[in-house]
Amino acid sequence: MTSYIRGWLPSMPSMPGMPSFDWFFDLATYLGFYAKSGKLLLLGLDNAGKTTLLHMLRDDRVAAHAPTQRTTKETLTLGAVAFECYDLGGHAEAREIWRDYYVDVSAIVYMVDAYDIARLPESKRELDSLLTEPALTHVPIVVLGNKIDLPSALSETELRNALGLQITTGKNLAQMPEGHRPVELFMCSVINRAGFAEGFRWAARFI
Repeated sequence: MTSYIRGWLPSMPSMPGMPSFDWFFDLATYLGFYAKSGKLLLLGLDNAGKTTLLHMLRDDRVAAHAPTQRTTKETLTLGAVAFECYDLGGHAEAREIWRDYYVDVSAIVYMVDAYDIARLPESKRELDSLLTEPALTHVPIVVLGNKIDLPSALSETELRNALGLQITTGKNLAQMPEGHRPVELFMCSVINRAGFAEGFRWAARFI
């Protein structure tokens, strides 16, 4: 497990006399959650890649998963890291309970299948609902355009246009102006372990 993580994270400095950190500590530090705690919701339509991402972060491996039929909660903790992640499922019935989990949420990761063009209008409707939800006014929302490894997946510009995200916060903003909610799009491939880390690090600035 350690060899894999070392392959896609920058090398972490070691202190003389101290034991090696395990892979999740390195991952949490790299993603920006070290010495922080929070409640994260993984949302999006079914088959967008939410469960694959969650299990890859937890188990350090990519595997195929059946669509989530019930809420899954994973508590990933080590040392100063305390990170509760909820995969709420993305089929129509599951979306009806998303609102029940908005209380005390620290950030939302909204995953979009950039390859499934036919369902983009449906995905946009759900995203628009999140963006106009009063309970989420100050909650950072990371939109992950997943499956860019597939040859017909949309580009970032095409996905922005499809989702109505032409104007977003900006990927390099360090602090959000008062009264604004951070929203940004990042393109990724979960199976290739690419792109999503930047989205997590961005969200961590606002938690």
